[in-house]
Amino acid sequence: MKDELKRLGMQNLGRVIVVCQFLGATGLLLGFIYTPLWSASSLGLALLMFCGLAVRVKSKDSLWVSLPALFYLLLNTYIFLNT
Repeated sequence: MKDELKRLGMQNLGRVIVVCQFLGATGLLLGFIYTPLWSASSLGLALLMFCGLAVRVKSKDSLWVSLPALFYLLLNTYIFLNT
């Protein structure tokens, strides 16, 4: 991940991204108990994946490399809209 962030010129954001992903994943798990947290976490992760996809498009990465970000963007958007 460090090499990928360096290639994209975002090595300073590595810890921020990891913390946001961890908080989002924790929020999704705790969201089974408290539904509003599930919705907020899925929105946060969807926004994070949207930004990740935008960076991939800007750096002209292939669709194959961008596919995970697109998949998680769609999944978290679906969760957000259906809660």
